[in-house]
Amino acid sequence: MVPMITRTVAAGAAIAGAVTVAALLLAGAGRTGATPDRNRAVAAVGEARTGRLTMVLPAAVSDRIYAAPSAVGRPIVVIDAGHGGQDPGATSVSGQVHEKDLTLALARELRDTLVERGRVRVAMTRDDDRYLTLDERAAVAQRLDASTFVSLHMDSAPNPLARGATIYSLSDVASDAEAARAAAADNRGGSDEAGGGSVAAMLSDLAMRDQMNASAEFATRVAGKSAGRFELRPEPHRFADFHVLRRAAAPAILFEAGYISNADDELLLRDPEHRKAIVLALAQAIEADVATRSRIES
Repeated sequence: MVPMITRTVAAGAAIAGAVTVAALLLAGAGRTGATPDRNRAVAAVGEARTGRLTMVLPAAVSDRIYAAPSAVGRPIVVIDAGHGGQDPGATSVSGQVHEKDLTLALARELRDTLVERGRVRVAMTRDDDRYLTLDERAAVAQRLDASTFVSLHMDSAPNPLARGATIYSLSDVASDAEAARAAAADNRGGSDEAGGGSVAAMLSDLAMRDQMNASAEFATRVAGKSAGRFELRPEPHRFADFHVLRRAAAPAILFEAGYISNADDELLLRDPEHRKAIVLALAQAIEADVATRSRIES
């Protein structure tokens, strides 16, 4: 489904088509017996009349690249702020914040840090509160031939004591039941079903295996850079068949920064100082991963 936005514009003499339609409708009303005051209701041609015309237009799509001047030609990292628009994601335990707002804040902070460090270029799937399907998110990485794809989320669980960050990489088989549930929940978040069966045509089995292996190595780097800086789940690197990771056509991870269903994690995730620790770990892991793969490919 293509996301849509609604725009309201003024209609008058400058919008001749709208005036013509209005006149035809009024004329039809007269033929059916309705008799409004024609001197008041029917505008003469060229008379300025104020009205409202609502049009449905597709949302603007932008593949903007953020980069320091010294980073020209460097690999592109796509940052995906999970959820957005009509999809708020999880609600915090306090009820004061939604997942979509925290993911966007974290995505912007990660973008700014990577640009400042100058080792990669950056694109974002969204930089505002808009809804995107999973395929639309992955398509940004495909169009830009991204080197890396990072999807940012905040976790939630019925157990209020669950806390800590988790790093997921792509696998045909989930590492555990919880990882399988997480992938199933995220995959309901707006994939284009018509395009879901085209993965085999897009990538050979061998290329997909290479993507999975590279993604697992990237997740291992993220776990290593994160250890000791902020709390991680036990066995933080997990595997599952996330649709957005499969379609990204690049080494990709889904990073759950913590549990907003936990009171302590919520306070930390809302704290910009705590998010700085997460951002630095992610930035260092991204740069190390991109540099390693660039050396291997060259």
